[in-house]
Amino acid sequence: MAARTDNFDLGRLKLDAGQGRRLDDLTVTLEPLRFGTQDYPVVPSEVPVVVDVSRMTGQGYSLRLRFSASLDGPCMRCLGRATPEFTVDTREIDQPGGGDEMTSPYVEDEELDLNAWARDALVLELPAQIICKPDCAGLCPECGKNLNEEPHEHEKAPDPRWGKLAELKFD
Repeated sequence: MAARTDNFDLGRLKLDAGQGRRLDDLTVTLEPLRFGTQDYPVVPSEVPVVVDVSRMTGQGYSLRLRFSASLDGPCMRCLGRATPEFTVDTREIDQPGGGDEMTSPYVEDEELDLNAWARDALVLELPAQIICKPDCAGLCPECGKNLNEEPHEHEKAPDPRWGKLAELKFD
């Protein structure tokens, strides 16, 4: 059974430089993501994760996080149910004294904030719109019907610039 771990003490691994360890028995709890006023819960909320930890020279760590998660909520085009799945594979480096590029915001005093890292990594994987399927047609702008269920087109109104020509009578 995977252990729920929102924070992980990297120091307890007691790794020497060049050593690594795979942690594949961990889970993190991810809160629902909010877009505007709509919540999109992560399903399931407790997500199994795989973390690879490698000790670098100079007391630093190289970290890799992998997991899959689904969101559940309305499609942003047709308002139907959307449950897209996302696969996350991300890396972090934490090298003390290495500057901003080599310092992870998720590691402080050998304590890894796994929950924040997983949430941020999932958010970075999200597309601009949560949709039910890649070819979702959305809602009709004229009548509001779901174009996935009832594809149709409305007759276009004539261009008003040609209105006077319609008044011409040919005998």
